[in-house]
Amino acid sequence: MLVLKRAKMIRIRELPWLLLFGSLWGVSEVFVGGALYNANVPRASVYLSIWAVFILAAARGVLNKPGSSTAVGIVAAAYKLTNAAPFFCHLLGILLFALAFDLAFSLLPKNERRFSFRTIAAFMAGVYGGHAFFAIFATYIIRYQYWTEGGLSKVLDHIFINGSLTAIPCFLFFPLGQRIGSYSESFALRHVKWAYGVALLLSLILWTLGQIA
Repeated sequence: MLVLKRAKMIRIRELPWLLLFGSLWGVSEVFVGGALYNANVPRASVYLSIWAVFILAAARGVLNKPGSSTAVGIVAAAYKLTNAAPFFCHLLGILLFALAFDLAFSLLPKNERRFSFRTIAAFMAGVYGGHAFFAIFATYIIRYQYWTEGGLSKVLDHIFINGSLTAIPCFLFFPLGQRIGSYSESFALRHVKWAYGVALLLSLILWTLGQIA
């Protein structure tokens, strides 16, 4: 609640960025995730989580405000819901991962954009927190059969094994996402109309792709 009270409102002109980053995350969930799960690739969710961290880092590089990461997650979940079979377990995972990332970056580094000890702590908290939120919620609150059958061992595996497999490569992908986001912000400040027009156009293309693919 304190985070929300201190947050600056997301302005209308910033919405195209949230839509674009959420759509990029959603595309990964629908197409890459669909291919991985259909091929029964072990720990397929790890690859999707790495991409999610990259996208969330880039989004924070452009729009570093409390609530922005959650908004990106909502768009990603809406993209998956619209363009793929409604596996609500996956939608829950997207939303909780985005929420954990949002809380971590709203409370720890605040307005800091460079790759520092505090941003490292924040992205680690976001990664492990997102895995913990989902595993605990799915097992003990929603009580999905797939998760309740695995019990505590499955919860711990998801948090510490999948979480670590996500976190380690993100020491590369997180600062890369931050850098891309910062460059995007600089471009947007210099070319406002072009930047938001391109963001909207790319979002439209991604949503159209989801409908026709």
